[in-house]
Amino acid sequence: MKIERVWAREVLDSRGNPTVEAEITVKKHKITAIAPSGASTGTFEAHELRDGGKRYSGKGVLKAVENIRTEIAKKLVGMDAADQYAIDNAMIELDGTENKSRLGGNAITAVSFAAARAGAFAEGVPLYKHIGDDGVTLPLPMFNIINGGKHAGGDLAIQEFMIIPAGASSFSECLMMSAEVYASLKSLLKKRYGPSSVNIGDEGGFAPPLKNSADAMNVIVDAISNAGYVPGKDIYLGLDAASNEFFDKGKYLIDGKKMSPEELIDHYVSFTNSYPLISIEDPFNEEDFDSTAALTSKIGSRVQIVGDDLYVTNTKRLAQGIDMNATNALLLKVNQIGTVTEAGNAAKMSFDNGYAVVVSHRSGESEDVTIADLAVGWGTGQIKTGAPARGERTAKYNRLLRIEEELGKRAVFLGKKTFFP
Repeated sequence: MKIERVWAREVLDSRGNPTVEAEITVKKHKITAIAPSGASTGTFEAHELRDGGKRYSGKGVLKAVENIRTEIAKKLVGMDAADQYAIDNAMIELDGTENKSRLGGNAITAVSFAAARAGAFAEGVPLYKHIGDDGVTLPLPMFNIINGGKHAGGDLAIQEFMIIPAGASSFSECLMMSAEVYASLKSLLKKRYGPSSVNIGDEGGFAPPLKNSADAMNVIVDAISNAGYVPGKDIYLGLDAASNEFFDKGKYLIDGKKMSPEELIDHYVSFTNSYPLISIEDPFNEEDFDSTAALTSKIGSRVQIVGDDLYVTNTKRLAQGIDMNATNALLLKVNQIGTVTEAGNAAKMSFDNGYAVVVSHRSGESEDVTIADLAVGWGTGQIKTGAPARGERTAKYNRLLRIEEELGKRAVFLGKKTFFP
């Protein structure tokens, strides 16, 4: 089935900023997909092309939209809609830069997503079946229920405090447990810190006026218990430190102190000794493979250490991390690298080297649910897409519920076994 038309438009993301929606027509059927956008972004990510100027405070994406309507459309029209590899590589070659800066990583990601959906339509199968070799494994979700860092604007340096219902027996049970803990946390925060403490951040988590990481983890543990679950058995904790954002001149400003990398290692180790913590993402800045490897060496047998800004879903950087035993897991964001094909290559490299893979959203999201299908299609076993609140987050969770129902008894859910593959 051939691609008949490629089009694009400027739409809004969950922060009210412009982003790119691509539209591919096959057999007169219009298929759309939307590129996400991050707030805390790695230096080595694919370049997000913005217009500059006064319009939308410089954040417009009309240049990226025009690149799709002209150059990309000319290249892709007539190609086989089901050949994701050929479509993605045609765009990579057309752009010709290392970081997709000429056509825009946002333009290329939107088209790559739309092409994946068009390919599934052409084959008459769900996207999760079209895109991967697995197609039956439902991911264990990580729910960001307290937002800090750039996602909230408060005093918490760590960007995300997550719950991980690894003791659940199915995806749907995970979602129920997380929603109950989310409601429990809301009540606790209101009681302890007042009504303003339940204002929410970019990813649907609460943004309470907490001063340090221990306060956040303590109230989450209490919320888990109050909801009737056992911390460290039913539900675990996860952190996305996003440490680039609190790193300055060789030091990390966290929990009221300036810490050296060695001191921060000890700080993380103390967290793991005090709380049911099972995953830490980006514990050090994006250039510090050595400190990340040192932390993995200390606690990597019992805690998942995840590379996000460290790897930016790039197989070259991932290979360096694998060589150094820097982490034991990859955070996979398609728009960091630009195409579904390249992201799939990073997932395969991770699996081949014993790394876990966490498919992830961005803080600037949309109603697009492509990543839910990718997580199932690739059998990653883990997904991170925010709190069980806000439509752009719940859209992904609801898509996974539908997939679970479609698969029925064929559905596989690994729970805690998804860690340390």
